[in-house]
Amino acid sequence: MIGQYVLDLQEVDETQLALVGGKGAHLGALSRIEGIRVPDGFCVTTHAFRQIMAQAPTVEDLVDQLAHLNPDDRETIRTLSAQIRRTIEGIAVPGDLATAITRALSRLGEQTPCAVRSSATAEDLPTASFAGQQDTYLNVAGPTEILRHVSRCWASQFTERAVTYRQRNGIDHRTVDMAVIVQRMVFPHASGILFTADPVTGNRKVATVDAGFGLGEALVSGLVNPDVFKVRDGEVVARTIAAKQRAVHALPTGGTQAVEVDPQRQEEPALTDAQAVRLVHLGRRLEEHFGCPQDIEWCLADDDFQIVQSRPITTLFPLPETAEQGNRIYVSVGHQQMMTDPMKPLGLSMWKLTAMAPMTEAGGRLFVDATRALSTPKGRTGLLDLVGRGDPLTRDALETVLDRDDFLPLRPDPAPANSPAGGAPAPIETDPAVVDGLIERSRASIDALRRDIATKAGPALFDFLPEAFEEHKRVLTDPLNHQAIMAGMEATWWLNDKLHEWLGEKNAADTLTLSAPDNITSEMGLALLDVADVIRPHPEVVAFLQNVEDDSFLDELPEYAGGTRARDAIEGYLDRYGMRCAGEIDITRPRWRESPSTLVPAILDNVRNFEPGAARRRFEQGRQEAWKKEQDVLTRLRALPDGESKADETKRMIKRVRTFIGYREYPKYDIVSRYFLYKQALMKEAERLVQAKVLPEKEDVFYLTFQELHDAVRSNRVDDRLVRQRKEAFQTYQALTPSRVLTSEGETVNGAYRRDDVPDGALAGLPVSGGTVEGRARVILDMGQADLEPGDILVTAFTDPSWSPLFVGIAGLVTEVGGLMTHGAVIAREYGLPAVVGVDRATRLILDGRRIRVHGSDGYVEILS
Repeated sequence: MIGQYVLDLQEVDETQLALVGGKGAHLGALSRIEGIRVPDGFCVTTHAFRQIMAQAPTVEDLVDQLAHLNPDDRETIRTLSAQIRRTIEGIAVPGDLATAITRALSRLGEQTPCAVRSSATAEDLPTASFAGQQDTYLNVAGPTEILRHVSRCWASQFTERAVTYRQRNGIDHRTVDMAVIVQRMVFPHASGILFTADPVTGNRKVATVDAGFGLGEALVSGLVNPDVFKVRDGEVVARTIAAKQRAVHALPTGGTQAVEVDPQRQEEPALTDAQAVRLVHLGRRLEEHFGCPQDIEWCLADDDFQIVQSRPITTLFPLPETAEQGNRIYVSVGHQQMMTDPMKPLGLSMWKLTAMAPMTEAGGRLFVDATRALSTPKGRTGLLDLVGRGDPLTRDALETVLDRDDFLPLRPDPAPANSPAGGAPAPIETDPAVVDGLIERSRASIDALRRDIATKAGPALFDFLPEAFEEHKRVLTDPLNHQAIMAGMEATWWLNDKLHEWLGEKNAADTLTLSAPDNITSEMGLALLDVADVIRPHPEVVAFLQNVEDDSFLDELPEYAGGTRARDAIEGYLDRYGMRCAGEIDITRPRWRESPSTLVPAILDNVRNFEPGAARRRFEQGRQEAWKKEQDVLTRLRALPDGESKADETKRMIKRVRTFIGYREYPKYDIVSRYFLYKQALMKEAERLVQAKVLPEKEDVFYLTFQELHDAVRSNRVDDRLVRQRKEAFQTYQALTPSRVLTSEGETVNGAYRRDDVPDGALAGLPVSGGTVEGRARVILDMGQADLEPGDILVTAFTDPSWSPLFVGIAGLVTEVGGLMTHGAVIAREYGLPAVVGVDRATRLILDGRRIRVHGSDGYVEILS
């Protein structure tokens, strides 16, 4: 060690991140790995940076100003950050520090050309790479120039891009220090980037090598297109050789310059296949050492690879943990449940404990391992047919993987087991009493849970909850419950298929199911119209609600004329539906009862956009439209050959679909009703842990699994570090986008529509509710921020039942995620809204306020203006 300011790279390892920054820690670790060549050099530690910052007290005030800025306030950030950089660069390097740096430089050779590179303590981390956020200077020679560029690296802590990146990632500027790496310059024949996992598909077995002539700056800056080599299992499986017209080379006088490449060499590969394979072999060693896929900067000089950086690839979707051998195929649960956001650990574990099928988790999301079902001919056909009925994109994604014959070979179907005595169960009768009985059983079970759980606390609660989970699953797995759900879905499919075949009608069931009885989710939307009817006659209440900022407003309402009636109406709504919320499969999400202000925008929209009695009129209008459609269809069928038989069969199916399709929404209501009771009991335990000073905040229990919370209640101990790590991980998961299908190799597959009936420029999707509507697109990602006018078309990422109150005030629906039988589709049909779901990147491709046309029967969206 040379003083306290400088460390040789050989003295540095991954434990010294606070001293040498992310880049320095990684380079030090790299230099210790046998067989990996890293250019010699040293690190100017963060002690030096802090000494410099101490000499600039004005910087602290400027950093405080930066901390309070919105990341989108680009102009102010630009001005303040430039002022900070000028101040830092203007500070003379103190004598003892300058001496330490020049002594270290003399070991490399005083005039040796060097690379001077920033190394922040919040860069090259598994959770935030910070790639390219600070500065690097190449081919710098001589003590004076080295010192000047070290100062420039310190100042680059406050480049506009670095400041903005930190603010967007919630990183306090004052917690980040800057070290500087000085390394001997390498003058390579070729250089580039190696990703040890495919950065586009996520496949961990496919490495990608980007290569160009000269220094890597030509690739990083986008000056040239690279050669790209794909390497799998020690073999180049794909290559693209680019015309590399320019390269960056070092200048004799210092610095670098872009130069023209000899035309005869431009289309020569920068690497041979053998070199690409050798490079990937080195990359695999680094990946194994660091324990995760790596983004590696390399250069090739005299047929010798040198590594100048290795950082984690932070954009890859994590892999599910499994003890199973061989290739696996996972299907996203979130795409079926309309909740693709990450879930916190308590939410994940509670869903797994109460779900009907085993699930695994990755990236804060849940997946079902579909490998076993897809491994046999019958299983594969059955699953693909079932999935395809609801979401063609998931089916296409599965088929994309299965079409690779070597990924999941088929095994013979198992020999049929002996049929149980009595054979298959008799088909369920088309009888409304069946649905009434199921709903009554559910209510009785939930009432019993409410009574029993109220008497439990501490360890006794955790002894009771497994029994409650078993009852939860018993109600949902009741064969009659499944039969009722499938009866409605199968009748829908039958009507759509047969009426298209016989009459050329597309999605006829959309109209035939309008205002079907017993649909708890559509009733929830209409009930909020009734709440608006109570509030509308009272201007003081309306004015008060327009300025609501927190959840205490219900207590304040009685102070206004009509406020008591308004409060009672909202309270009555919350008594019935207050367990619901966006992302309700995650028990940690705030319920409407916990955050009633979420409903206020929807209530105000209803007050403004509807006349009294709208709920009753809308339901009756839908019922009449369904009846008229039924008469029309039956009349037209009777005119066909064998028409009476077709009409009679269709009439039976219409009765069947109207009897059962509404019940499709009830099991989810049952689940979230139980979830709220579980949550209320668990949060009382969390409050006790806070009172006992085991936890600082009760919401910290969200970052524990159910079992860990159980252990905490019994022991009165919680691992603070574990909670902190889980919070950081959750933050990274929020930046990830899950795919419909994920493989054990890490490949993410979303599927595509194989269609030729979509006009040029239109956005393809899945038709789930018929009709065509034109209107203003309102892109809304948070229900609490809704501001809708009559005729607006809601465009959002996904909807679950909690979005239903908005459906009464819109003219159409477009979502990025969804299927034929997901909740948004069911309610869109219930309300007669043209709807297209599964529209890739809809919230980014459709700008808020643009006029669009939704083709709900044909499954596409046109952007009109």
